[in-house]
Amino acid sequence: MSGGVSGLRRTEFRRALHRANLLMGGERELVMFTALVAGGLILTAQNWIATAVGLSVWFGLIGFLRTMAKADPRLSHVYTRHLQYQAYYPARSRPSRDR
Repeated sequence: MSGGVSGLRRTEFRRALHRANLLMGGERELVMFTALVAGGLILTAQNWIATAVGLSVWFGLIGFLRTMAKADPRLSHVYTRHLQYQAYYPARSRPSRDR
């Protein structure tokens, strides 16, 4: 076996299969939800003040969501999983042990 590495097969990973699903730099679901809420505010009030407030809220949240996605592209999923954990896990050798 001379040569070593040249006989190995190379497998290509396509970026679309493991890249984060981002929209405008933030998580796709959260960006679309904030656009829906801001658009709902603008369309229901139908005045210039509501339009200014809706756009400023949306652009402010887009900046926050982009910062959040830079830290971790799935940070909202990590946070919701964190909420499901208990506050304290007692030290036991097995879960069915009685005290």
